[in-house]
Amino acid sequence: MAEVDVREVGPRDGLQAEAPISVEARVKLIEALVDAGIIHIEACSFVSPKAVPAMAGAAEVMARVPRNAGLRYAALVPNLKGAEMALAAGVDELTVTVSASETYNQKNVRRSIEESVTQVAEICKLAGDVPVDGIVSFAFGSPYEEVRPEDVAALGRRVLDAGARQLTYADTNGSASPPSLERLAETTGGIDGLHLHNGRGMALVNAYAAVQLGLRRFDTSVGGLGGSPFADDAGGNLATEEFVYLLDALGQKSGIDLDALRKIALMVTEMVGRR
Repeated sequence: MAEVDVREVGPRDGLQAEAPISVEARVKLIEALVDAGIIHIEACSFVSPKAVPAMAGAAEVMARVPRNAGLRYAALVPNLKGAEMALAAGVDELTVTVSASETYNQKNVRRSIEESVTQVAEICKLAGDVPVDGIVSFAFGSPYEEVRPEDVAALGRRVLDAGARQLTYADTNGSASPPSLERLAETTGGIDGLHLHNGRGMALVNAYAAVQLGLRRFDTSVGGLGGSPFADDAGGNLATEEFVYLLDALGQKSGIDLDALRKIALMVTEMVGRR
């Protein structure tokens, strides 16, 4: 059994800011990731195709992905309508995002933080037994206003109280550092999951520091693809192949084939037309 839960977010976060590619190509990417040993995948988001054109056809993607035993598929949902569509498509997990930055929350979902927490509660009620992962974005600082660790911790508690099963803290603009990871872990009483962006080239350094702190759940994206289309300097995500290489070096079991990941990273390069 894997010691570290690697949730591959390339098919969603990785591709959301790219020029749209076909459902067939997105399914092919997911199939390759499954063949490489990845069992936890954020496959798509059920959002308006007008807002995020690259995520159009989410239900069709979910209808065509492999359904082997043990696989878990997550989908990002921004509201109740998206949650209804995702649940109807048979996802195993919903992810919802609330930003610790009021300005970004308005830019991203056109709601206040307060309104987003209320929406999370409604989505969790609708989801029933399907787990909801509450992602707190800009958890390590925001270019728009001050975000303090105690504010992030308080928001995380509210998201859990709203019904989320777990929390993932996201470094949306790549501003985290090992000391800030330690501060947030101390303030919150421990970080459950981590979503690292590479805006300042620190994603792998922070991942190493987080593993040393005892974290065992990470979001990664093959090829380092990703970033928010609504945030400046979001950068790419922590690259899955780099993180798996780190885990192998540390003797941590991920159950993922590194050589296969390298080939998938090359495939992704061809899909989006650049390294």
